[in-house]
Amino acid sequence: MKETTVPSRLRWACRRGMLELDVLLGNFLEEVYTNLTEEEQFIFVQLLSENDQDLFLWLTGKEPPNHSDFIMMVEKIRYHAKHRHSA
Repeated sequence: MKETTVPSRLRWACRRGMLELDVLLGNFLEEVYTNLTEEEQFIFVQLLSENDQDLFLWLTGKEPPNHSDFIMMVEKIRYHAKHRHSA
C-alpha cells in the first residue's frame, strides 16, 4: 500500500552525519516521497540504509551507485535538488 504521509521513521533515517545529505534527502522526503510509486518508495527506503560516504558520492555525481535500482532514485533526488526552486 502506498504511503500518503511521510513516516517519522523515514524523517529520522534522512538525518545523516553530513548536512548536505540531511538537506538533499530531507527535502526529497518531504516534497516528493508521497508522490512516488510503492516500488520507488521501497527503493528510497533501501537507499537510506547505505552509508553516508557512498550516498554523498552518488548524490554529488562523483560515483555511480552500486545497485541498478539506486541509479534511478539517485537521479530523481539530484533532479529534485537542482530544480526545486525553478517553478
